[in-house]
Amino acid sequence: MDGLRSDRRRGPLAPAVLLTVLVALGTVAGCTSGGDLVAPSAASGQPATSELTHLTVGLGYIPSVQFAPFYLAQEAGYYRAAGLDVTFQNRIDPDLIVLIGQGAVDIGIGDGTSVIPAVSQGVPIRYVATIYGSLPNVVFAKADSGIRGASDLRGKRVGTPCRCGSNWIMLQALLQAAGLSASDIDVVEYPDFGQAGAVAHGAVDAATGYVANEPIQLEEQGISVSVLHLDQTVALPGPGLIAGTVTSDTKGDALRAFVAATLRAMGEIVVQPQRGLDAALQVVPELKVQRDLQRTILEATVASWSSPYTEAHGLGAIDTAAWEASVRLMTSLPDHPVAKPVGVDQLVDSTLLPSG
Repeated sequence: MDGLRSDRRRGPLAPAVLLTVLVALGTVAGCTSGGDLVAPSAASGQPATSELTHLTVGLGYIPSVQFAPFYLAQEAGYYRAAGLDVTFQNRIDPDLIVLIGQGAVDIGIGDGTSVIPAVSQGVPIRYVATIYGSLPNVVFAKADSGIRGASDLRGKRVGTPCRCGSNWIMLQALLQAAGLSASDIDVVEYPDFGQAGAVAHGAVDAATGYVANEPIQLEEQGISVSVLHLDQTVALPGPGLIAGTVTSDTKGDALRAFVAATLRAMGEIVVQPQRGLDAALQVVPELKVQRDLQRTILEATVASWSSPYTEAHGLGAIDTAAWEASVRLMTSLPDHPVAKPVGVDQLVDSTLLPSG
């Protein structure tokens, strides 16, 4: 079906893989595991505040249940037990990329597709751990729209926030897989991110979005949706942890400890999603008014952490072959932001992973 698949959910990690991941990360982090959230204390032998390394960590611009691994690692004391004093900042992806490159933010989660153009323009950053094994950017439409594959988008009105960023790159790649281009559709821009409402009210036939966001919003309103994902043959790197090259040199041990603690929290949430939900509701209490919806969003988010590569190699693993393919794909698009050729060794750094 046009090299794509239309579905609503992706399966969880295999139990055997999860067990391996949890044992490995628990050993690396050297922290408590399972059970309820635990607060750090002097009696537990955790470092005093004066002995901690401070890290400023950039997350997306709105506090969300999608950041549950970071919240769990913070609230359960995993970061502190690893010798870290972590402060979160919420920023939009373009700002985070710049701030991380400048060293103003030590490490943060950003779009994998943002790394390639940024590095090609001389921004000194590296992708150091995979968070989303599957690209969470999708095209969605009402189930009764007749849109089942990319070829069905020909001549349709498709909403997107702008002709920029990961949504736009994903849309171009999806169209290219079906032998189409942006000129074959009617692109409608929604800089206020109102494309979900536009689909709901019939202003557009389909729109770009995030698998754990807009499609779930529509389902919550009782609107059945069809969701188009890029096939593995045209996969693009999903959001992951990004660090500046200078910060990696000067704070490498601290960043490595941060990555291990975060991956440990991810593994625990895959096994016990309620722990992630509880941590998110503790940090962002206003989410409690939609507890069931937040759990649905978290479940969709967790599904996106998995890919065949991470199932085989563990959470956080970076598929360099997929990155090479992604560079080729992005530079082949008619409207791409890659200023000059870049190699995978300029884009990713696996040395901060627990096995690195």
